[in-house]
Amino acid sequence: MKYYIIAGEPSGDLHGANLIKELKKTDPSPRFRFWGGDLMQAQAGLPVKHIRETSFMGFREVLLKIPEIWSNIRFCKKNIKEYNPDALVLIDYPGFNMIMAKYASKIGIPVIYYISPQIWAWHRSRVKKIKQYVDLMLTILPFEKDFYRGYNYNVQYVGHPLMDAMNQYRLNSEDFSTFIKRNYLENKPIIALLPGSRKQEIEKCLPAMLQMVPQHTQYQFVIAGAPNVGISFYQNFTKDYEVSTLFCQTYSILRQSQAAIVVSGTATLEAALMDVPQIVCYKSGQISYLLGKNFIKVPFISLVNLILNREAVKELVQHEMNNEILNRELESILNDKSKREQILSDYREIKKLLGRGSASEKAARKIYNHCAKAEKEYIAVSC
Repeated sequence: MKYYIIAGEPSGDLHGANLIKELKKTDPSPRFRFWGGDLMQAQAGLPVKHIRETSFMGFREVLLKIPEIWSNIRFCKKNIKEYNPDALVLIDYPGFNMIMAKYASKIGIPVIYYISPQIWAWHRSRVKKIKQYVDLMLTILPFEKDFYRGYNYNVQYVGHPLMDAMNQYRLNSEDFSTFIKRNYLENKPIIALLPGSRKQEIEKCLPAMLQMVPQHTQYQFVIAGAPNVGISFYQNFTKDYEVSTLFCQTYSILRQSQAAIVVSGTATLEAALMDVPQIVCYKSGQISYLLGKNFIKVPFISLVNLILNREAVKELVQHEMNNEILNRELESILNDKSKREQILSDYREIKKLLGRGSASEKAARKIYNHCAKAEKEYIAVSC
């Protein structure tokens, strides 16, 4: 089968890479053309477009990038038509991918969406377009199936692919001593800083996170750097602090950390699956914040709290992400034993809800079976 896969962000690159890996096991003769990052490239060769060229965040940046975005859209449509895949496989990235879903559907290419857009959080009107253009929706969060059922749309839950990534990591994980020696770190307990994967997130959130460094000198702070950003960008913020920045080692950093300060997103779930007590933060430009606040339909910003439908970890949004509150909450998760135990108990509940088994393997099997069925039906009609 020929697959055209589009992932536009780092988290999509991770899940896309694992999906490609499983498709190569499931499909006897798979061929791939894709938009993605380094991880997908390691599995399937050079991308059509790298995520460095496609990952935009915030209303202001999107507005500034409109000419580039439309150029990408025109190019992608032409590239899809030229390749004529057996399926277009979309991974999250809804603004761009829903345009591609509509186009592929109109020219007769089956559309499969793996990892649903977070339309349950905002822009719920997109359900109608998803029902119209998406032939198969594979969801990764346990509450999404019920959400779509409310719109009379049958989706298939495959489990969360982060469980696959965590299981693979644990097979090759190292102890604390080896980790600090390999990375030239101090022999002190670690607090992880995960300020996001995009420059706009880092600019807004990292300065507040770094204010914790001089207040907790008994710990060392380690930033999980985004490889698509680069060290020089982080150095603009870290030059006055005793802090280390490591790239492509997020799981290792979390594994060895006593606590984490995490920007809202997939990383909140990664910290939970690594059993790291965390504070979840988010800060954006005031205009973006006010606009977003009017549209968001969910009570929490972190996947941890959304999955449990209660506040298991503290969320600090916008003005609440300040030195006083952040320090108070960090002291609490570091030193309050009962609070730490409660957080870890909540994490165990999340793992049960996400289930066992390989989400990537299940998704690959469903995608291949869907394509094979469509091919048989096409042959039958042609004959």
